[in-house]
Amino acid sequence: MARVPYKSREDLPTEKRELYDQIASQRGHVARPFAALLNSPGVAASVAAMGEQLRYTSPTLPPEVREIATLTTSRQLECQYVFTHHVASARENGVRDEVIQVIQEGTPPRRLLPKEGVFVQFTRELLDEHHVRDATYAAVEHLLGTQGTTDLVAMIGYYALMCYATIALGVELEEGVTPLLG
Repeated sequence: MARVPYKSREDLPTEKRELYDQIASQRGHVARPFAALLNSPGVAASVAAMGEQLRYTSPTLPPEVREIATLTTSRQLECQYVFTHHVASARENGVRDEVIQVIQEGTPPRRLLPKEGVFVQFTRELLDEHHVRDATYAAVEHLLGTQGTTDLVAMIGYYALMCYATIALGVELEEGVTPLLG
């Protein structure tokens, strides 16, 4: 059960409703994690703005890289909501089922193509070891460049924030949604 109420537009003071509209504008709706974060409207809007920059307007992160990092982050942090909701998005953006399976099972990315496995490895090193090995960093920077690598780090941080908020606030999967994280 959620620890905070999911806020609708009507639950917010009139002067804060534009923040709800901003969140919904790019996404087409306000998902439960943001409905929970709207208990602090300014924070919710700031978090959403960062997500929009990284997800929708950053030219440096290919969609499949973004989704590999998102799934890996949510798996490493054991965030059912984010993982479950991003599996379909990952497939839509060209992430192969084998990649999703490796992430889901937490197995080494050795059997993946290097251009896939390196993003799994980078994310795992950052989250689990709180450090990225020089060789892993160099491989990612070779593929994405300096700005892309910086954006990848920010993307991992953004989804870590979303996972921690979702977990701590008790955000639940919607009725009828099958959990995909063991």
